[in-house]
Amino acid sequence: MEPTSNLQEAIEKVRELIGDIEIAMLTTVSEEGLVARPMKTQDTEFDGTLWFLTKKDTGKFEELLHNRQVNVSYAGKSFVSIRGEAELVDSTEKIKEFWSPVYEKLLETTYDDPNLVLIKVTAETAEYWDTGNKFKMAKFLFSRLLGRNTEGTNINQIVELTPSS
Repeated sequence: MEPTSNLQEAIEKVRELIGDIEIAMLTTVSEEGLVARPMKTQDTEFDGTLWFLTKKDTGKFEELLHNRQVNVSYAGKSFVSIRGEAELVDSTEKIKEFWSPVYEKLLETTYDDPNLVLIKVTAETAEYWDTGNKFKMAKFLFSRLLGRNTEGTNINQIVELTPSS
């Protein structure tokens, strides 16, 4: 499957698909292999980057120090898998931008805790299954049941999220 290339359209499509999904699965690479865990995506409009809040005394923090390649998966009305590179951002000001009282209870700390850090994921590619469009989904399933080619249904797409060089 060839990825589509219009960067702005790709970002807008991914933004549309993940916009209402609060929890993502962040996959990192540990010494034992792949590790995925649920993470709350920060409330910001997707522009090619995703933000997550974590603590420095966690396995994911250590894993990202050794291997910055990650995958972020979303499941809701549609399914989206985003491959990218993570960066640890140690900025109290940026953490404060995303902070909410829920974190205070959940993490049992305050936004200025030196143990807090942000994970910034710069998306490289995304693959999605747009199952929220009932007409497309019906066409796809009907074609599959009849043994026909499902290429024109556009349920599954891969999009590039980095500018072409």
